[in-house]
Amino acid sequence: MPTGAKVFLILSCALLPLALIALFTTLRTTRLADVEAEARLNAASRESTAVLESFLSNHVRVLRQALIVIERSPTDAPACTRLQGNFAALAASGAQFAITDQNGRILCGTQFSVAGAEFLEPGEVSAAIVPGEGLTMRIGGAAGGTASAYYPIRALAALARPSGFVPQYGAALTKRDGPRLELRRLESDTLEGRGVVRSNLGVDGLILEMKMPGAPITAPLLIAMLLPLLMWFAAAGIAWFVVDRLLIRPLRRLRAEVGAYQPGETMEAGKFGAMPAQEIRELGETFREISRTVQVHEADLAEGLVRQTRLTREVHHRVKNNLQVIASLINFHARGARGPEAAEAYASIQRRVDALAVVHRYHYAEMEENSGLELRSVIGELASSIRATAPASASGVGITLELEPYMVSQDVAVAVAFLLTEIVELAMNCSPAAQVRIVLRQGETEDRATLRVVSPALVESSEMEALLQARYGRVIGGLARQLRTKLHYDPLLGAYEMSIAVVGRS
Repeated sequence: MPTGAKVFLILSCALLPLALIALFTTLRTTRLADVEAEARLNAASRESTAVLESFLSNHVRVLRQALIVIERSPTDAPACTRLQGNFAALAASGAQFAITDQNGRILCGTQFSVAGAEFLEPGEVSAAIVPGEGLTMRIGGAAGGTASAYYPIRALAALARPSGFVPQYGAALTKRDGPRLELRRLESDTLEGRGVVRSNLGVDGLILEMKMPGAPITAPLLIAMLLPLLMWFAAAGIAWFVVDRLLIRPLRRLRAEVGAYQPGETMEAGKFGAMPAQEIRELGETFREISRTVQVHEADLAEGLVRQTRLTREVHHRVKNNLQVIASLINFHARGARGPEAAEAYASIQRRVDALAVVHRYHYAEMEENSGLELRSVIGELASSIRATAPASASGVGITLELEPYMVSQDVAVAVAFLLTEIVELAMNCSPAAQVRIVLRQGETEDRATLRVVSPALVESSEMEALLQARYGRVIGGLARQLRTKLHYDPLLGAYEMSIAVVGRS
């Protein structure tokens, strides 16, 4: 995870509890305001319910008593007068009442339309809500008569209004799954919560529903609730921005410059750009000093390498000269040899020195690249040297080469050169006109090659067995062990075959 993201997460985790505490405090304050509003609503609802319940119960009782008296004595004027007195206070608001007999004839009160015309049992009370207008009540009489009353919205709203200072509220009369009569509408333009209290009035399932607005969820309240979270996010973001500008970006530039650094160069402080942090500037100066030190060491190493190369070349040159001196001395003594055997011995030694000189010369030529010696060139020059140093009795010797271009190490090249010299000399001693074929081809794997020497002179014979036992056998076997390979001999074809290690193809 990038350092900037880590810093942001750490600061977020550190500041988030503070933001949550501030948010909880704001929510708690809002909740206390809601509890206070709910208490005011419950108090107002209890007061309004008690007033309406008492009023309706009293009117039901008065209407029922008047209905009983008037049904017994339709001409009882005092009973009707008392009923009128009870409705006198509501007459200005439009409240009306009527007592009718079983035929619908008005016995007391005034004629008005009454909602709900179903038959009522004696003493049964029925209340009906007329949406947008008011409330009607009907009471059934024992003789089939009916006492009816109508209460308009204005009268009911005045009765339901709580006493004293009344905050904003809404009130409505309703019945379960029935119509609704709004006594006072609660309207507000702000986003706010509302508490609702429903109370049963005890008259035919009538319910008084009152509601008051909770603590208003206004724009300032929303800002107060969200401000802690915004401050938390802003603090974490600002801290991340500062860390990114002062630390992360300069470190990225410094890392890019260090990544692009090449040995021998000097890292200049101007390449890093502006570094706001002193510690990073000091780190850049440290890298600059290190690059200067590396540059000095690189120069010393380059100078030492040049001296070492010159010394190595001098050593190779002296070795080559020494081999040439040795070959010249052998040739000089071979000329003064008194017998053919001594001359042949000098020639044999010279061939081996020539083999070593050929390998050394090619190794010296490949010293700069150090990619190995090309075995095809080494064997080609070795074959020419062997034919040039062949005795006069073996002037008919022929060497045929079938070589693929493989590269070998110096150790392998020296051992192969000596081995081929021994085998070819063995063939020349077996037959002065020997024809030798040397083959180099792909081995079983890419890092191996097969070397094969074939000659009719190497077919198994008593003379060859004597030469192997007396001189050549141990040398050829030792060279094969030096090559860490197994030397195969086919006596019928006169062939030697072995697998040698290679380092590639040229």
